Amino acid sequence: MTDHPSGPPVPGRPRIHVPIHLRWGDLDAYNHVNNTSMLKLLEEARVRAFWRADEGPAAPSTAVLESGHASGLLTLIARQEIVYLQPVPYQRHPLDVQMWFGKVGGSSIEVCYEICSPAETPPQVVYARASTVVVKVDAESGAPVRFSQEERAAFEEYLDEPIHLRR
Repeated sequence: MTDHPSGPPVPGRPRIHVPIHLRWGDLDAYNHVNNTSMLKLLEEARVRAFWRADEGPAAPSTAVLESGHASGLLTLIARQEIVYLQPVPYQRHPLDVQMWFGKVGGSSIEVCYEICSPAETPPQVVYARASTVVVKVDAESGAPVRFSQEERAAFEEYLDEPIHLRR
C-alpha cells in the first residue's frame, strides 16, 4: 500500500455503478479480499458494464463492445493498476464498483474505478482505486481497431478526470 492517489476525481459527471457480490473464496488468510481476487472483481464489473450480452438483465447503455473470435475482435488489457486504501472485509451486500473513463482514445479506453462499500450501508467507504487500459484489436492480426461512433458515444457520457497515482 505504498502508492497513494493524489485525491478523488472531481465529481460531476455520471458514473456507472455495478454491484458485485463477494464470494467466500475471495478472502485470503488475513480475512480480507485477496489482491488477485480484486482483479477478478474489476474484470466482472467491466464485462457487465461494457460488453454486449445475448441474454440476462437489461444491460447499461455502455454495453456496446463485441469481443471474441466469433466477432473477429478482441479486447486486451494493456495495463492495470490498483491502489488499496483499506482492506475489503467479507460482506453479504454487494460492493459498489463505480466506473468512468479517464480517456477514450482511438482504439483504447482507460477505465477508472472506485471500489466502495455497499451503497445500502452509509457512510460509503472507498476501499481501492484502480485503472485499466483496454485495447480493441483485430482477433486475427492483433492490430488495433478504432472504436465505432456508437461505442464512442456510449463512452463519452462517462468521461471524467482519470485517477492519478503517485509513486
